[in-house]
Amino acid sequence: MKLQVFHRTHYDYAAPVRDSFNEARLQPTNAEDQICHSFLLKVLPATRLSHYLDFQLNFVHLFDLTEPHKSLTIEATSIVSTPAGKLLMADHPSTPLAEMEKACGQLDRCHDFLQSSRFVEPGPDTWRLGLDAAVGLTETWQVAQAVMNYIHRDFTYMPAATHVHTHMRDVLRTERGVCQDFAHVMLGILRSLRIPSRYVSGYLYNGPADQLRGAQASHAWVEVYLPGSGWHGLDPTNNCQPDERYVRIGVGRDYADVTPIKGTYRGTGERKMSVDVQVTALDPVPVG
Repeated sequence: MKLQVFHRTHYDYAAPVRDSFNEARLQPTNAEDQICHSFLLKVLPATRLSHYLDFQLNFVHLFDLTEPHKSLTIEATSIVSTPAGKLLMADHPSTPLAEMEKACGQLDRCHDFLQSSRFVEPGPDTWRLGLDAAVGLTETWQVAQAVMNYIHRDFTYMPAATHVHTHMRDVLRTERGVCQDFAHVMLGILRSLRIPSRYVSGYLYNGPADQLRGAQASHAWVEVYLPGSGWHGLDPTNNCQPDERYVRIGVGRDYADVTPIKGTYRGTGERKMSVDVQVTALDPVPVG
């Protein structure tokens, strides 16, 4: 599937601000058979851009605005091909859950994704939730799917219930939130079960016949590591495995590692922010 993603973030400040230093993680990766054909980043007021790859090989663009300004606009336009008929992980036997800690203990790629992070805190409560959700299951992949099913079934999708800095603990208490929150809860449960898991930031195309939550906005899901076959995605918001409708931007321990735009500035704290995301198909999409 060939998709175009337009992401626009606009800030209006109550008074002029200056010394604004920012980083943006908005460029899709070339990974998992996904191909980013083009990427254009515009910043107004105009300024020089630089970029690098971070520790997880995510694209990061840097820019700064030292002169006073009352507004800031960041626009990213991408054209991406995602694998048609993407092969999803089947329910064949994977590593038994009881052997995961031994199997992953010596792998550097797993260590960071078994620990607490800014928005994720594994503990006895999440361990208990994981055991209850996966009662009777022994294979790691089946356990991960059961945790996804539990979150999708018992948590309510409610955009106004949380904000981007809501911790997993608060979502567990209210059982309400959005895709970012559900991904953090799933990470906390899986890590407490010693299943390496990471946060994925991206976008989701909602086709004519689809009823998916989290489309036309930044989306988030989870990937789990299975020895012998690598990372595999699960989306607790929509209770499915990510397919060709999903566009990957980056991966990290949680949202803090792949925040689309973050930075600092000097000046008033009074500001208004608006975000507009549009994901459109550039090739014919069957209806029905």
